[in-house]
Amino acid sequence: MHHRDLTPLLRATVGFDRMMNMLDASARPDTASSSYPPYNIEKIAEHDYRITMAIAGFAQDELEITIKENSLHVSGKKERDKDEQVTYLHRGIANRSFEKSFDLADHIKVTGATLENGLLVIELAREIPESKKPRTIPISNGTSKEPELIDQK
Repeated sequence: MHHRDLTPLLRATVGFDRMMNMLDASARPDTASSSYPPYNIEKIAEHDYRITMAIAGFAQDELEITIKENSLHVSGKKERDKDEQVTYLHRGIANRSFEKSFDLADHIKVTGATLENGLLVIELAREIPESKKPRTIPISNGTSKEPELIDQK
């Protein structure tokens, strides 16, 4: 994959730093550690999304979901048994700690999370504030002083 220089775009825009950083990060090749644990991102409805992560072997108290600004962080901390004396002939189940981050668009809120059968499901919804929803501005005929705003639903 070729790396594109985004500098010309940055010179012509103001306030798009976050988007440019996301474009730059998406152009970097994935490493093996960034693909663990496997996950799906689904669009359930027009404003509803779901992230499903396969985290077999993790208990609820070993997981943490945090949101900071527009980033969703999911981490799992596995404690290693110091006195574990197991000799593996084949070890195909990854049983290691992880941290995974997802960039969220504006107005995306986490509505819930469940852990069942080794799958962590995080529900998301786009909640657009009333002030950001489209409004119709009526045109006055010149006799009234202030037009009233009509909300669009």
